[in-house]
Amino acid sequence: MKIQQLNGTINASDAVELMAHLVHLKIKYHEHRINNQSSEEDIKTREEKIKQLQKELFEFKKTFHSNTDTVTIEAILKIE
Repeated sequence: MKIQQLNGTINASDAVELMAHLVHLKIKYHEHRINNQSSEEDIKTREEKIKQLQKELFEFKKTFHSNTDTVTIEAILKIE
C-alpha cells in the first residue's frame, strides 16, 4: 500500500516549516516511547534516532533557507 503525502513545489520557507513539523512529530513519538520503555537498549537506540533527526533537520534548514526560493517535495509512505 502506498499513501501519497506530499507532491508539489512550494516556497522554501514553507518547506522548512513543514519538515520541522514532521521531524518534531517524529521526535515526540520517540520521546513518548522512551518514557514508556524499560529496555536500556531501546532507549539508547531512540535517543540516537532523535539526535539524527535533529541533525538532518539542521542540515535541511541550512540548505534550503539560503540556497533556493522553491522546493519540490514528493513524499510517499510505502507500507508492506
